Amino acid sequence: MSPRRELGQHFLVDENILGVIGRLAQLDSADVVLEVGPGLGILTRFLADRVARVHAVEIDRSLAPRLANLPPNVELEFGDALAVDLGRLQPTKLVANLPYSVATPLVVESLDRLPTVGLWCVMVQREVADRFFAEPRTKAYGAVSVVVQLAAERTGFHPVSRTVFRPQPNVDSALVAFRRVPPPDAVPWRDLKRVVAAAFAHRRKTLPNSLELAGLASRERAAEALAALDRPARTRAEELSPREFVALAETL
Repeated sequence: MSPRRELGQHFLVDENILGVIGRLAQLDSADVVLEVGPGLGILTRFLADRVARVHAVEIDRSLAPRLANLPPNVELEFGDALAVDLGRLQPTKLVANLPYSVATPLVVESLDRLPTVGLWCVMVQREVADRFFAEPRTKAYGAVSVVVQLAAERTGFHPVSRTVFRPQPNVDSALVAFRRVPPPDAVPWRDLKRVVAAAFAHRRKTLPNSLELAGLASRERAAEALAALDRPARTRAEELSPREFVALAETL
């Protein structure tokens, strides 16, 4: 098979990594697993041997011959995972070698689109894995970091060699596992995401300026909200912790 670069395809071909995935995913015989981008089906078959059901969603219909004769507890669906209604599948876990092109938006959207998912174990670019749980004031820290950390806590991390893929990517990859935690009660999730997105929309500017440019709050109102956090008006978004964003959104 010739992977399609525009889809961010890098097929998993080395079965030695499957044991690590199984351990980080904490697979159970009662699990209903969602796999996005099954590719050649190596991980799909591994999962099918260990869980109750696997829902595999693949955008590339040319892979149909390679995904034929899957175990009976695998339901294969062709479509764009960012467009189809995945919530109807009611998965308990998301375990996948995610295509590079959709990894970040799919994980972020799954946090609220898939409320039944309690644990994620995903193979992504190393820089994406680092971004999910980056610390404030670091280069990797951003809106994605805040949203993911408010919804989940990391339970596992494992660097992955480029040799497990065909073709070999030009970037490093990693497995990252995380489980859902209770969401903040103070602010509706949609409103919280809007505040975080606006705060990081202009990284070179102070947070009050960024919120005003995004049309979310005046500079004066944002400065007052920061003062309630004992933060000066010159504070930038990357300086606030995820929990401080909750307090900021509640005040705004």
